[in-house]
Amino acid sequence: MPSVSCPICLQPVLEENINKHLDSGCSIHVAPQGESSSQPKNMAPKKLAPIFSKTRDKHTSALADGPSVPPSMTQDTPTTSKKRKFEMPSLSGKRFKGMSSNFKSAMPLAERLRPQCLDEFFGQKHLIGPDSILMSMLDSGIIGSLILWGPPGCGKTTLARLLARHMDCNFRELSATSSGTNDVRAVFEEAKATLSLTGRKTILFLDEVHRFSKAQQDVFLPCIEQGQIQKMIGATTENPSFRLTGALLSRCRVLVLERLTNDDIRSIITSAVERVLTSVPREQPEANPLVGTEPMASQNVLSRSQPQSQSSQAPISCDGPFQPYAQLTDRVMSSIVSLSTGDARTALSLLELVLASKPDRDEHTLLVSLRQSVSTSYDRVGESHYDMISALHKSIRGSHGSAAMYWLARMLTVGEDPLYIARRLVVCASEDIGLADAHALPLAMAALQACQVIGMPECRINLAHCVGYLSEAPKCTRAYEAYNRAEVAAKLDPTMPVPMAARNAPTALMKELGYAEGYNYNPSFRHPVHNEYLPIAFRGDEFLKEVGDLSDKDWNEKELLRWEQEENGGRLWEGRSSAQQRR
Repeated sequence: MPSVSCPICLQPVLEENINKHLDSGCSIHVAPQGESSSQPKNMAPKKLAPIFSKTRDKHTSALADGPSVPPSMTQDTPTTSKKRKFEMPSLSGKRFKGMSSNFKSAMPLAERLRPQCLDEFFGQKHLIGPDSILMSMLDSGIIGSLILWGPPGCGKTTLARLLARHMDCNFRELSATSSGTNDVRAVFEEAKATLSLTGRKTILFLDEVHRFSKAQQDVFLPCIEQGQIQKMIGATTENPSFRLTGALLSRCRVLVLERLTNDDIRSIITSAVERVLTSVPREQPEANPLVGTEPMASQNVLSRSQPQSQSSQAPISCDGPFQPYAQLTDRVMSSIVSLSTGDARTALSLLELVLASKPDRDEHTLLVSLRQSVSTSYDRVGESHYDMISALHKSIRGSHGSAAMYWLARMLTVGEDPLYIARRLVVCASEDIGLADAHALPLAMAALQACQVIGMPECRINLAHCVGYLSEAPKCTRAYEAYNRAEVAAKLDPTMPVPMAARNAPTALMKELGYAEGYNYNPSFRHPVHNEYLPIAFRGDEFLKEVGDLSDKDWNEKELLRWEQEENGGRLWEGRSSAQQRR
């Protein structure tokens, strides 16, 4: 059996044992000197490099590596299994190797307590549940490239790392905020070299993938198609349909992560406090557990059914306030859940503030401090920007003034441009009120002008005036719907000629050609007259329906009953009988 030279220790190794040799830290499966080798016979075998030696001096090791590495990160004993165990760089692993304890203690609590296995992951049951499609694909090994789309703090990065640990692949992580295409190409080159040398594929995780321009996103296409990387996992908070190219989306599966529920956030907080408490010995209650706290040893994520390792200390009961953290009362816990708004990172940051405060601190003062430490999440160019203006418009259309006022206040308090809202109200005045109230459009234009002249904060009153009027005004979409019907007809044949009677005849030649012939000037008659205004193909069509014409409207008995129960106090709609007769 031919042997090859190990790329790390340069010792001869049988070709079939090279992977096991690398996994063992270059300590076993060294080919005997007498066997065939690619190494010259007169070359003396080189000693193992000091960084790979396991018999290092204790003091030297402590100075070089900093804090000790948890047991979960020690080299695995090679087995006869064909599938090698792969440990992803994680909080308790490679990311802490060589770090000083001061650096680790400065890391936020949310980063130090990231889940190390799927059993510790909360939320997103539609993705990681036992019967979910993602888990079935993961177990079968046929999962492809993914785009994880969800709000901040819902677990996109954590889920990507856990999925990578489930695969027998190298894991590389980049962020589009600090990396460019050169960094991506370097990962691709490394992946190709690793694949050719060891046969192990690579998973690339790119956080904030929407930050890459469309030209930069094209760098992924050939590598995904050619299989140079096992898969690419991108994480984004923006709608992929708007921010990612169609070519990239066609090669990836988009997984939607939902905002975490209050129960999920409460479970995350409870688990975090338990992990902090169990990391501090009972005989040293005065020690600050937030300094140098290490997460519990992670279990083998390759088997999700494997039970979690039991701590040497009994778990703390969660029925009442956590001891010795008397400041973490039920009210404080509920406030953290409410203020986090489904963001686990925010929840753990607030929890860190609470745990760092004095146990005898006044509860009211602590709650005020928590509320002041939370910044409102609103992106004036993001998806929430369009969602809220849509909610405002639909509330006005539904004549729900209270809801319309709420969304107006939500947008203004987070810094939305009042002119943007005023312009939408001008559209709403014609689209939804239209012919039912001739004063709606002038009032909306006046509100727009008031915002331009006065500005914030006073123009909020003008906007509230306009929103209230439009919400209570009668609604009529006849003009809006008439244009939509006419637009469809106009697109059928843009070359359809204008009827001769409706044409203009400013010259004698045009009159001789029959322009305006047969046209009846309406003001000249004391009675109605007939003229042909539409092309012959559309004569008799009614684009602008008569008042009260409900021929193209739907009747949904289920929705009518729901309205009668929810908004009409259980009373029957007064127009039910007449409407049923016209059906």
